[in-house]
Amino acid sequence: MRAPLVTVILPAKDAGPYIATTLETLTRQFDDPSALQLVAIDDGSRDDTGALMRRYAERFGDAVVLTNPAPRGLASARNQGLAQVKAEAFCFIDGDDWMQPGRLGVLARRLRDLDCDFVRTDHVTVRGRERALVRAPHPWRERALPPREAILPDDETTMVDYPFAWAGMFHRRVIDDGLAGFPDGLFTAEDRPWIWRLHLRARSFAVVDAPAILYRRGVTTSLTQVRDRRQLDFVRAMSEVVDLVEADAEAERFLPKIVWTVLALSSHHLVRSRRMTPGLRGEMRSGIRELLSRLPEREVDAALARLDGPRRRVLARTLRRTGVGA
Repeated sequence: MRAPLVTVILPAKDAGPYIATTLETLTRQFDDPSALQLVAIDDGSRDDTGALMRRYAERFGDAVVLTNPAPRGLASARNQGLAQVKAEAFCFIDGDDWMQPGRLGVLARRLRDLDCDFVRTDHVTVRGRERALVRAPHPWRERALPPREAILPDDETTMVDYPFAWAGMFHRRVIDDGLAGFPDGLFTAEDRPWIWRLHLRARSFAVVDAPAILYRRGVTTSLTQVRDRRQLDFVRAMSEVVDLVEADAEAERFLPKIVWTVLALSSHHLVRSRRMTPGLRGEMRSGIRELLSRLPEREVDAALARLDGPRRRVLARTLRRTGVGA
């Protein structure tokens, strides 16, 4: 049997109301079904997600459906998928999203023609009947560049602030080089260490135009909507990013960016924590204090001076307790 052109990794938990749409759009990517390998991971679903995966698997030339009896989290489920990749190119999609016909063929050609480790694209957010184009925050299109040149400026939105795993395609050499995996066990923010590792250590990337991937917002089971213990993983994820930057040969160059990012995201999570239970709120604040205490004071002071008033006020109490930026 001929090797597939693209492997699609599809992890999902309790995605029954949406995943048939996701899978249907995957059947419309290539005229030849053997061009696509599907690796679907049912991550402890309590609904018919797994049954729908198995039903659609029959429509692909090569399909694997993995079942986790209990949820292992998005990071671990994606890693399970990475271990099954057969094609030279692979990508991710979540169980509540979908893509326009022909997207995967376009991305595979651009990945090959530009000879990149990975390519990234815009995406479309969907909230009810409203749709909005979100552009990848990079000024050049269809041009291969070193990924670390897309990390700065520190106080602007750049490609490391666009961590969506499903917004692109990757050559399998990023698996072979140890760059594709996610931190096992993380239930949220798993894509932050992942995107930083790619941009610090991969050889080349490009932002390209392609048929759209559509990202469904406001789904009640999405981790962007919940406020439970899983949100505490944000601290571990960002600690791993700090480790990556500190270990880099150009750490001094990128420290201002990661400090800015940690402060901005910490203020966001401190605001969200107000709707947590008191116990979880205390754990979140304690974890953020520990995270902020790792940051160099000079960089914290410089970043605070540029943060807007509301975010600075949210951070003030926590920073005073760490002795950083006080």
